[in-house]
Amino acid sequence: MRILVTIVLILAVAAAGFGGWYYFYGSHPAAAYRTAPVERGTLLATISATGTIQPEEVIDVGAQVQGMIQELGRDPHDSRKFVDYRTEVEPGTVLARIDDKLYKADVDQAQAQLDSAKAKVDQAKANVKKAEADLDQNRAKEEQTRLDFLRSERLRPSGTLAQADYELSKAAYETAKAAVGSSQAAVVQAQAAVPDAEAAVRLAEATLHRAQTNFSYTVIKSPVKGVIIDRRVNIGQTVVSSLTAPSLFLLAKDITRLQVWASVNEADIGQIHNGQSVSFTVDARPGETFNGTVSQIRYNATMTQNVVTYTVVVDTDNSSGKLYPYLTANLQFQISKKDNALLVPNGALRWTPSKLEQVAPDARDAYVKSQQRKEKAATPAKESAARGTVWVQDGDYVRPVKVKTGHSDTLTTEIVDGDLQEGAQVILGEVRQANGGSGTTNPFQTQMFGGKKQ
Repeated sequence: MRILVTIVLILAVAAAGFGGWYYFYGSHPAAAYRTAPVERGTLLATISATGTIQPEEVIDVGAQVQGMIQELGRDPHDSRKFVDYRTEVEPGTVLARIDDKLYKADVDQAQAQLDSAKAKVDQAKANVKKAEADLDQNRAKEEQTRLDFLRSERLRPSGTLAQADYELSKAAYETAKAAVGSSQAAVVQAQAAVPDAEAAVRLAEATLHRAQTNFSYTVIKSPVKGVIIDRRVNIGQTVVSSLTAPSLFLLAKDITRLQVWASVNEADIGQIHNGQSVSFTVDARPGETFNGTVSQIRYNATMTQNVVTYTVVVDTDNSSGKLYPYLTANLQFQISKKDNALLVPNGALRWTPSKLEQVAPDARDAYVKSQQRKEKAATPAKESAARGTVWVQDGDYVRPVKVKTGHSDTLTTEIVDGDLQEGAQVILGEVRQANGGSGTTNPFQTQMFGGKKQ
């Protein structure tokens, strides 16, 4: 009987042990991991930004006079068409004409005023000549009366000349002298009228030139060779020129040379410099990549929702004509390119074990301490951005490997120092198999109540 009881106890203990093993190990098989090899390759580190494609030089063509748009100009390459969007124009190409009736009337009026002023100049010069002729005539009369008076004075003592005749000759001489003085004043007055008349001519010429200039402004011409990007006026529309000239046409001087105005975050602007290589894509050309070069970093930063950004200008060639102004561009600024770099996937630097039991026993204390240091840190910035940890499989456990990281792209990160060797398998994620099912753990997914038991 005692032997039977002993046998029953042994069987119960064995059953309990088997049940415990099955619960902790049989129903929870060892984790399987997704891994990737550490490889050498070329790392191209970039900074991402968005921007807008702009023409290199834009000319805003406006109107300097007001009036109704009478007609649009003709396409220089097809006279049957009017100038419109995307029309290629040459310097002097007529873009539009403003109704010129009032301005033509101003020109005619100014021309008439100029003709009248010129006629007055001729009249003033003629008056000078007449006054000079009168002066010569009066001087001749003065000389004649002077001689008559001298003769009368010689004859007066002999008594052959009557007193009345003597007085008449004297009066005639005095009158002639006065006439000469009057003629001299008339000459001076006539000569003074000539500059006034000439000044009136110059004023009339200036008025005519102004009227002619305004008249010429009724024809809107292209100042450069380029392409019409925007036409902002229609036939019959009235333009009003006040303090600022109204914009009628927007021209791009050279559509084969474009610029991308990119907004770069203040945290990245220090790594941007002139001459830097840039690649970018546009949604209008899926699958195509375009290249450019940084030509300017502007200092006028903007702040939007407490985010400071700087405008970086990137020059690009558009001789193919595939790019259009004002497309949105997604840019990649090349900040570093390194060949034969030791690379790990970015996911390997983000993964951590979900349970402490997964960590190799001899590494658990160090792992716990490192987690405690991270929790005590006030901000993640206190952790060195150049330090990281990847995990490798060590039998049924995982083991951390401390590394020093360099530049990174969207997929991989450069390892510049550490005990990680080329070809090592680093863990990217965890795959569990239980009861014929499978699943992949996500280190970023919230585990409710310690996770679902398998």
